[in-house]
Amino acid sequence: MVEFHPVVWMMDENFERIKYYYHNEEVIVEEQSGTYTDRHADIHYKEYSWNHSISEVLNMLIKHGLIIQHFNEFNFSCYNCFNNVVQGEDGYWRVKGLENKIPMMYSVKAIKKAE
Repeated sequence: MVEFHPVVWMMDENFERIKYYYHNEEVIVEEQSGTYTDRHADIHYKEYSWNHSISEVLNMLIKHGLIIQHFNEFNFSCYNCFNNVVQGEDGYWRVKGLENKIPMMYSVKAIKKAE
């Protein structure tokens, strides 16, 4: 499983300040326009989301009988889907001014316990 890191979802839309809780404290409601594939699309909507901490995700996997084989955090995004990001020489995207300072993605490999 690969997912965006909850630290990314704490920030405002331009990564200028912390706006939301790390832990799942409240629904996050944002006015959006465009889509993740076309930021300039003439689409406007409200988006509802919740921030799930790393411990919440890992503990739910464990609770449902999965064995965690490895967990990794990455200081980049594979996608140019955020405001205020720059592409590095490696082709990955990082928050401008916070390059390599915050986690942006994580991965978990888990297997089901043998019965």
